[in-house]
Amino acid sequence: MNTDFPLLRKSGDKRSLKSNTTTVLLAGVMTLCLGTALVPLSAGNAAAQGLFQRLFNPEGARLKELKAREAQEQEQRQKPIKVRVSAPKYFTYKPDRLVSVSLDGLSKVKTAAVEVPAVDAGTEGTAPEVQSAPLILTPFDKARPALKSISIKVLPEVGKAVNAYYRDHPGFVWVEDGRPTARAGTARRVLASAADYGLDGDDYRVSLPALSGLDGAERDAALMTFEMEMTAAVMTYALDAERGRVDPNRISEYHDLPRHKVDLVAAIENLATTMDVAGSIEAHQPQNAEFAALKAELSRLRAQDKEDDRIVITPGTFLKPGQASPEMNNIVAAISKNGSDALRQDQAVTLSAYQGTDEYTPELVALVKAFQKENNLSADGIVGKNSIIAMVGVTNEAKIAKVELAMERRRWLPEQLGARKVFINQPAFTATYTAPGEDPLSMRVVVGKKSNQTNFFYDTIEVVEYNPYWGVPYSIIVNEMIPKLAKDPSYLDRSGYEVTTPGGKKISSSSVDWYSVASKKSSVNVRQYPGRSNALGELKILFPNKHHIYMHDTPSKSLFKKDARAFSHGCVRLQDPRAMAAAVLGKTKDYVSAQIGQGQNRQEKVPGEIPVYVSYFTAWPELNGKVDYYTDVYNRDRYLLKALGATEKARS
Repeated sequence: MNTDFPLLRKSGDKRSLKSNTTTVLLAGVMTLCLGTALVPLSAGNAAAQGLFQRLFNPEGARLKELKAREAQEQEQRQKPIKVRVSAPKYFTYKPDRLVSVSLDGLSKVKTAAVEVPAVDAGTEGTAPEVQSAPLILTPFDKARPALKSISIKVLPEVGKAVNAYYRDHPGFVWVEDGRPTARAGTARRVLASAADYGLDGDDYRVSLPALSGLDGAERDAALMTFEMEMTAAVMTYALDAERGRVDPNRISEYHDLPRHKVDLVAAIENLATTMDVAGSIEAHQPQNAEFAALKAELSRLRAQDKEDDRIVITPGTFLKPGQASPEMNNIVAAISKNGSDALRQDQAVTLSAYQGTDEYTPELVALVKAFQKENNLSADGIVGKNSIIAMVGVTNEAKIAKVELAMERRRWLPEQLGARKVFINQPAFTATYTAPGEDPLSMRVVVGKKSNQTNFFYDTIEVVEYNPYWGVPYSIIVNEMIPKLAKDPSYLDRSGYEVTTPGGKKISSSSVDWYSVASKKSSVNVRQYPGRSNALGELKILFPNKHHIYMHDTPSKSLFKKDARAFSHGCVRLQDPRAMAAAVLGKTKDYVSAQIGQGQNRQEKVPGEIPVYVSYFTAWPELNGKVDYYTDVYNRDRYLLKALGATEKARS
């Protein structure tokens, strides 16, 4: 039988069927009725059979499609999800490079033409004669030709500033009567003492010109080279003093600190007219109490003898009350040496009565507990790693390094932190609120784990939120929740979490294609309901930032008893969140407690401008003015030392 149906192929014929669908259907029906086998199925034949099935057995076709879709989704869910959100990275530091800057553009004397009346003006209205003004050359102008062949090797912004300054101020700053001035001598002494401020004096060293036997063009060249190098050195000093030698954002993605802008031309303009050269140069150093305390500490450390009487407690020593140890003598000696005057006075009887025995007696336990309390350690009487570090102290050399790094880091922050502020120091595991006329509020905090480090940045506190939801970050969804959901799709539904679409529609966690979420092909929002088990506890204090870091309460109160407190996903957990919220709101703790007691999720705007500094200092002057030293919990000192080393190498 002919199965081509030529009549049906004439699309223009009025007798032809009105659609290809009807044609295919008719062909299928005729074939079934006549019992004739068609040629092997083509794509069109398969489509025809599928259409026939949907038309004449729709329920069966729907069930078949549903089963196929479920099988596909089940197969997708069973795929191992290997996608992972990476933590911020540390970089190989790329320092600012010196460039060779030509001074040829300053070598020519520029004079302006002026209008001078002609000698014989003639008739009225005769145009004036244009003549050049008499050229009076200054000593700088006479030496200008030497600049044609002079170039200086400097930081790019310094090179631009040198050219800009002398273009607008063509005159010597450091030379007079053919030789360097006393002003230049003062400036050189200040630059040479840069180490007092934690800088490297070699970066600003300028040699005096060797003028003996030189005259004419050679002398001009030597003096002009000295002039330009002196100005460049002072500009470099000002740049380093105000913004630091290192750009922190090139160290790692954990740093988010804008680099300060420095007006180098204004710096030399001021220096050229001031009588106080030393003061003018040193004024570029941070002018605040914290930096002054660090500078004084650096001076004190350098004046001390080097570790001659340092007491050593054997590493790995672990001693509990009631036990005995041959290290007991060193422990008592270390406390006697490094404890405060007040502690030594309070414990004078115990210290004088100790006879060098190994037994850890109740009296010695009380001595250790007093020392631990004084050093913000858990006062449990157990002598372990952190207590030993506090007892023996940091080596003098290590302290100097920590103070120098602290001075560099302090330059990254605003010169004045503000009278009213919150200062978080991650290595110290503390958050401190200060305000004029109020007692300081300081408390223990928990910061990020080494794998979830807390960033170094600053912002402004805006909101206190009571009974908060916890919006789960994408990194936690992918890295921690999705592996659980692969085994238990309804895990979030049963654990107090809400899953919503980007449009806000609530859906069950078991209905989500988490493989697509992990691979960023689709997205959902996950948040934990307020309540006792909520990861944020009773409240959070927001300073909106791209790192999604804020201060908050926590149900895990026991962690505050530990000495090292790096356990969070990056946010800052507060030991006394109600007190901190009351402080920033300007309210009482009772007021904050009442808001929490209402049980409703609610936000309250923080009045005024309160900056918060989420900082990282392994040496820092505390409220009593004493510089304390802390463990480098994230090894950031090491990375900063590498960055400084790369900078020194690039400048040498």
